[in-house]
Amino acid sequence: MANLKAFMKSGHPPTLFAAFLYFDFSFAVWVLNGAMGPFISEQFHLTPGQIGLMVSIPTLAGALMRFPLGVLSQYIGRKNAAIVEMSAIIVALLYGFFFVKSFNNVLAMGVLLGIAGASFGVALSLGSGWFPKQYKGLAMGIAGAGNSGTALAALLAPRLAMHFGWQMVYGFAALMLLLPLFVMIQFAKEPPDAEHQSLAGHLKCLWELDGWVFNMIYVITFGGFLGLATFLPSFYYSQFHVTKVQAGSLTVLATLTGSLTRVLGGWLSDKIGGLWTLDIVFVMTLAGLVGLMQAPSLLATTLLFMLCFAALGAGNGATFQLVPLRWPTATAVAGSMIGEIGALGGSILPNLLGQSKQRTGSYTTGFLVYAGIALFVFLLLQSFARIWTKKWVRKGGRAITTYPMNEGIAAD
Repeated sequence: MANLKAFMKSGHPPTLFAAFLYFDFSFAVWVLNGAMGPFISEQFHLTPGQIGLMVSIPTLAGALMRFPLGVLSQYIGRKNAAIVEMSAIIVALLYGFFFVKSFNNVLAMGVLLGIAGASFGVALSLGSGWFPKQYKGLAMGIAGAGNSGTALAALLAPRLAMHFGWQMVYGFAALMLLLPLFVMIQFAKEPPDAEHQSLAGHLKCLWELDGWVFNMIYVITFGGFLGLATFLPSFYYSQFHVTKVQAGSLTVLATLTGSLTRVLGGWLSDKIGGLWTLDIVFVMTLAGLVGLMQAPSLLATTLLFMLCFAALGAGNGATFQLVPLRWPTATAVAGSMIGEIGALGGSILPNLLGQSKQRTGSYTTGFLVYAGIALFVFLLLQSFARIWTKKWVRKGGRAITTYPMNEGIAAD
């Protein structure tokens, strides 16, 4: 309790709450097409490969929009960038409500939904910007727990689509987004941690090897989380022949687990270090993926997905405990870059699973390939962890608080 009070007093909780709400609702919008996948696929008679493409387009579009929004936030402020983005999302949802009538329209809508995916770097940096280094992991975890928007979409979208039609869901989402927009305008304050640099200074992290190692880690932790979250309703619907609403409910169990453990991952990383936390994450993820290759029962599959999401969610929190330690004066831009590549990774798994099902009649090959990628990144992490603990973090990945961080250090 004392630690919680110290945490709350060390920063600005209303801004942290506004950032969480902004990220939560934006995330829900971002994965809407995935949550409504069974309805859309039934109406347009989609193949597994087409389903994989449909749910991956918002992911790709959001990834491409993240970095520009992160750069923009450095010049107009993170709060203002969030307000501009949420306003744009509402306009995009109104397009979906009025004009989406065909599968090609759905694909185009997927690009517009990508606007919501751009929220990542801004939301986390805004939420954690008021907090000191020793609490960055927890603050990032709380703001990042907004990825519970996947559970919100999976819970509400199928039920609304069942009663009103799936196109109407876009309209409901536009109305719901007014809440986080109001909270952001009224309660959030721009953090004081920004340093004004040249564009070249902000982009410096793009050319550093450390940044690309973080990219690969996030391709697995966040990319895996996002890829599974968007594909899971269609997976359950086709694999176990449950109803569309049941597929959404089963998805909620898994995605909500991952959202909750994101906070745990940030907290644990503050305690034992982000690197050690990531070790645990990768071992759990690999165990879950190997188990899913066996095509178990509905109950076993759901439990294995919950294990994977728990690990991946904690991994997201652990990664972003480390990012502000590595780039303390360019967290928004570095976070946007890493989030962008990680989100691109979110398009890998739906397409792997869709093509695996379409070509082999089973999802096993898709899980096998992704497990191989995860193993490669895990081994890469082990190699670089030894370098990082000699330069900018303590053993295990805990924050160094005894002297100022040097952002220019890179592991070459």
